Amino acid sequence: MPDEFTPLEWLALVEHELLLFAGVFFLFGALDELAVDAIWLWLRVTRGPQTRRIDRSQVRSVPLAGPAAVLIPCWHEERVIAHTVAHALAAWPQQCWRLYVGCYRNDPATMHAALRGAAGDPRVRLVVLGRDGPTTKADCLNRLYAALETDERRTGARFRMVLLHDAEDMVDPAALALLDQAIGEAAFVQLPVLPEPQPRSRLVGSHYCEEFAESHGKAMIVREALGVGLPASGVGCAFAREMLETVAGQLGAPGPFAIDSLTEDYELGLRIREAGGRARFLRARGEDGRLVATRACFPARIDQAVRQKARWVHGIALQGWDRMGWTGGAAERWMRLRDRRGPLSALVLFVGYSVLVLAPVVWLASAFGWIRPWQPDPLRDWLIALNLAAFAWRALVRWAFTAREYGPLEGARAVLRIPVANAIAIMAGRRGTWAYYRTLRGAAARWDKTFHDTHPAARELPA
Repeated sequence: MPDEFTPLEWLALVEHELLLFAGVFFLFGALDELAVDAIWLWLRVTRGPQTRRIDRSQVRSVPLAGPAAVLIPCWHEERVIAHTVAHALAAWPQQCWRLYVGCYRNDPATMHAALRGAAGDPRVRLVVLGRDGPTTKADCLNRLYAALETDERRTGARFRMVLLHDAEDMVDPAALALLDQAIGEAAFVQLPVLPEPQPRSRLVGSHYCEEFAESHGKAMIVREALGVGLPASGVGCAFAREMLETVAGQLGAPGPFAIDSLTEDYELGLRIREAGGRARFLRARGEDGRLVATRACFPARIDQAVRQKARWVHGIALQGWDRMGWTGGAAERWMRLRDRRGPLSALVLFVGYSVLVLAPVVWLASAFGWIRPWQPDPLRDWLIALNLAAFAWRALVRWAFTAREYGPLEGARAVLRIPVANAIAIMAGRRGTWAYYRTLRGAAARWDKTFHDTHPAARELPA
């Protein structure tokens, strides 16, 4: 009878129930990922490689079909923005594009750094927001969009496409020309993002490598093949000028970026699909085998990584549910469910690691005869076996996609970093859910910035 249980037997009962809870949800997650793997493999077999080959030296200087605007919102980015601006100007020699850098009036250090990087190049325009920052990233982007519109009225020339980038991004020399070619047949085009491995932060800063290698090497390809909305990454993405005008009209706002959303880029990608626009995920490799992608150093400290991922949980999983709902067909709903599983995943991971802590205690208590041993349970044993097999498969897939972009050694590190990534996900899930709860109580959404440094490897990109 339960009332006859000792404290250790109650602990064993709790461990058993948590094991079943975590095991069932881990298995559901494994089946979800296995379905994506199967679709990707089918596409690989039936359509061949999804990555085209180019010669960067030939593509880099191809004239653009029309003017392009690049928007970079900034808040306290004095450490990186000068090099980012200088690199973009050197990498893209075409003259019919303009770089809009948005700064707040109470951030003079970023203004000076941006001007230093521009070095007087007329393609750069510094836009100063007439209020103290930070507000939200979307608010800063809308101010840049307004400056873009002002220039169109002043010059009489209309931009053909608009690109988004962050202050720490290292653009690829071939990216602008490739996006210009692709935007002729799509309303939104996304290039891959490749985080830079960080020797000084092998566990935290480098764990983004495997996540983006797998997401932008598999999941985005599957999404495009299924014809569902593609989430914009906020960097390395281009939008047709007319489509941004359409979205702004639907929002009834001064710009196409939802100012009360923390992940305005993700939301914009889905809204373009809902508006009937075609989205493309563009993968290409240069003559050197390197992927045409946006490269950047992601947060190297665990508190900054948690803060960044908490913003994604808050904006994509929780705000996205509120703001975007569950429209679309079965495939669209499936992908939105995958996007919004962050808080549940954090809970299941926390329960799973709790089981790992409790299991040795229960085993020792049973070995010393302090508790009665549990009866054999075939269902439990099968659940454990299936989850172990699923984990082995996931580790193999993670190694393969990471090794393809960074080499076998980094692929091995990616497998070893799985516990670190899980710990960050748990903390980010808690922080993001709490932040969302505070907005329900009336707290204003603010730009919860994470800070970056320019990695020396990023300076070696061809330009």
